[in-house]
Amino acid sequence: MALTLFRLTFYSILIGFLIDLLIGDPRPIPHPVVAIGKLISVFEKGLRKIFPKTPAGETAGGVFLVFFVCILSAGIPAGLLALCFWWSPYAYLALSSVFCWQILAAHSLRKESCKVYKKFCEGDVEGARYAVSMIVGRDTSVLDEAGIARAAVETVAENTSDGVIAPLFFLFLGGAAGGFLYKAINTMDSMVGYKENGYLYFGKAAARTDDVFNYIPARLSALFMLLASVILQYRPCNAFRIWRRDRRKHASPNS
Repeated sequence: MALTLFRLTFYSILIGFLIDLLIGDPRPIPHPVVAIGKLISVFEKGLRKIFPKTPAGETAGGVFLVFFVCILSAGIPAGLLALCFWWSPYAYLALSSVFCWQILAAHSLRKESCKVYKKFCEGDVEGARYAVSMIVGRDTSVLDEAGIARAAVETVAENTSDGVIAPLFFLFLGGAAGGFLYKAINTMDSMVGYKENGYLYFGKAAARTDDVFNYIPARLSALFMLLASVILQYRPCNAFRIWRRDRRKHASPNS
């Protein structure tokens, strides 16, 4: 039975990956990450009311946030998949494939980032600025051409790890439940893992957990990018040199 479950999970990851490559994330279809985001917001509001507004209290609230969101985000899909496997292996394969598809974001990343490239090719700087504003979380209104290109490259690099490599890594480790666990942690970091706007202490646990979970995937992402430069006949030696030079020029341990 364990071997059958392993094979079905492996096939579902491949199927989910292929579906993502073909169609990405159609907007009319509800996305589980949106539900995870709402769950985080609900728990944040509740925990902030319960715990005192002190550094220790907010830190404790942030720890509970990580605990509850991770348990629910991984436990619910794990329970649904267990029921499907008990009912029919084919039902498990179908649901697991859909879950794996929704966890990955390779198609959307390529599609949205190529819009920036296309606008540059057309000489439309304003269009490129608007396109990059759709994929970054910063003010792009003052960016010049170099700034727009840099923002696009940075978000592609980060989201290649966060949206493709890391989810695949945890899908292979723990199936769809492992993938949802990672997405929950990554979403928490993007929502509360800041040092400003009242999140210095409350968001600390989410930020540290995200650092731990991304430690291996971030390095795998760098490795795959270096390998890609070989396959695409770019300049892998220069890419390796730049990686060695710049890899620690950021506060994140996964920069």
